[in-house]
Amino acid sequence: MNRMSILNFIQKAHYTTKRSTLLHKTIKTILKEDDTNVAVRGWVRSVRKQKQVSFATINDGSTFKGIQAILNDKDAEKLTTGACVELHGFLATSPGKEQSKELKVNSLKVLGECDSTYPLQKKRHSLEFLRSIGHLRMRGNTGAAVLRVRNAASEGLYEFFKSQEFILTNTPILTSHDCEGGGEVFKISPIDSKDPVEFFKKPVYLTVSGQLHAEITASAMSRVYTFGPVFRAEQSMTSRHLAEFWMLEAEMAFIDELAPLLDVTEANIQETTRHVLETCSDDLAFFNQRIETTLLERLQKSLEKPFVRMSYDEAIEVLQREQHRFRFPTKWGSSLQSEHERYLASEYCAHPVFVTDYPSELKPFYMRANSDGGKTVGCFDLLLPGIGELVGGSLREERYDVLEQKMRTANMNIEDYQWYLDLRKYGSAPHGGYGIGFERLLLWLTGLENVREVIPMPRWVGHCKY
Repeated sequence: MNRMSILNFIQKAHYTTKRSTLLHKTIKTILKEDDTNVAVRGWVRSVRKQKQVSFATINDGSTFKGIQAILNDKDAEKLTTGACVELHGFLATSPGKEQSKELKVNSLKVLGECDSTYPLQKKRHSLEFLRSIGHLRMRGNTGAAVLRVRNAASEGLYEFFKSQEFILTNTPILTSHDCEGGGEVFKISPIDSKDPVEFFKKPVYLTVSGQLHAEITASAMSRVYTFGPVFRAEQSMTSRHLAEFWMLEAEMAFIDELAPLLDVTEANIQETTRHVLETCSDDLAFFNQRIETTLLERLQKSLEKPFVRMSYDEAIEVLQREQHRFRFPTKWGSSLQSEHERYLASEYCAHPVFVTDYPSELKPFYMRANSDGGKTVGCFDLLLPGIGELVGGSLREERYDVLEQKMRTANMNIEDYQWYLDLRKYGSAPHGGYGIGFERLLLWLTGLENVREVIPMPRWVGHCKY
């Protein structure tokens, strides 16, 4: 088939994306449209049985509030909290303040029964309890709201990169290197293998970062990003650490200073925040009421003025003036601990803040040496109030000789990383990038304090259920 035939075929096909391919409409769509006779499918959140009329709240996950159904006593007796149902009836204007429309039920079918042992009854449950029933917690208000915000944040990230002409690249989960150099990696091996020979003929690990692979694609495509799971074998039980989590990592060619990299990062966070505010108003109102009463004010404020920018030198000066407040030292050359990051973002700046140009000894080999003799590198961390570090990024060292020497100083196997050096040998371009911890971004967007609450199936040291 030649090119003209293909074009003629496409023109005759009359493809359309306007019509849903699914037979059933969600509650979200039903409430938006003007249909009178409707069918609602979902799970019963609550049932209130009264003398003459009964009420049930049905939710299918598409909205925070779901829909209120009005039933007769006979139908109401068939319902229990947690049951899966199909209701047919007509929409009517609701006299209540909680919803604009309600469903007056003509017929009812129980698709899946639910007995009295169902743990999510109509009362407030602790986050710890909900975490213990992870297979059911998304049926509650908090779990469902988290998933909708998580979805909207993903959309916001994708839309931002599309608007900036980045392309999505899929970096591998299995890798032969440790990007961060920390050694906290999971090694891969066949479960039933009795052969001591490595499956891949060399050690292979679950990835801790897609950055180095993204640099490969950026060296051909200019602007790329990857979004997927990464794994770290950290023996940490803190509220900020998981063994499996998601990272958004972006790489872009043709930048030779930090300022444009900070500009892109700031716009990325602000546009994603704006998209979530516009998309998940009911969910954020819930979090603002139940989790953090200043959430909406904080998120809106982060959109109204630029993020603060300060160097590591300036940050150390600020921290040394308040040394008495901290457990860890604040001398030049020391790492910024969580207590330092939170003070800078939450109290001193009271706003998101970039800290730039850290000492080279604190950062990985691939970061570009500054013009101070290599004392510092062109990098940044973005610190958020209440969260601490959300984003880490840097200019990448594009000079072959400088990079090779840094790798030798770090006692790296040059042969294993020759492909990385080759990117500097064959048409090297100045470039940089950053990574966003997605679960930490969700803490920022929801006000929740533990990353285990914002991922559907959390894994941490000693815990891998489901």
